[in-house]
Amino acid sequence: MDNQDYNKAEHAVNNAKWTVNDYADRAKDYIREQKRNNREATAEGWMERAKDNVADAWEDTKDAVSSAWEKTKDWTEEAWEDTKDAADDAADTTRDTWNDTTR
Repeated sequence: MDNQDYNKAEHAVNNAKWTVNDYADRAKDYIREQKRNNREATAEGWMERAKDNVADAWEDTKDAVSSAWEKTKDWTEEAWEDTKDAADDAADTTRDTWNDTTR
């Protein structure tokens, strides 16, 4: 599995982390946006926006983690198949060597 997949998952999680200052800045942006659009800014509206942001971040995180899981699973299955093939090859070589020396 690539380091890139871990980085994507970490990036998604970091984007989901809002600090108190981030919340305050985003709340101010929400209030300004509502004023620009001649709408009343409400706590419910703000909470809905925050909830949507967290939901988006959660979906991004799930996608990144799922991708990492699938790649890891594929890698382990390939490694297992390669190990079995190598063991079969070694057994064949050993059997051939044994047959050649006992004739």
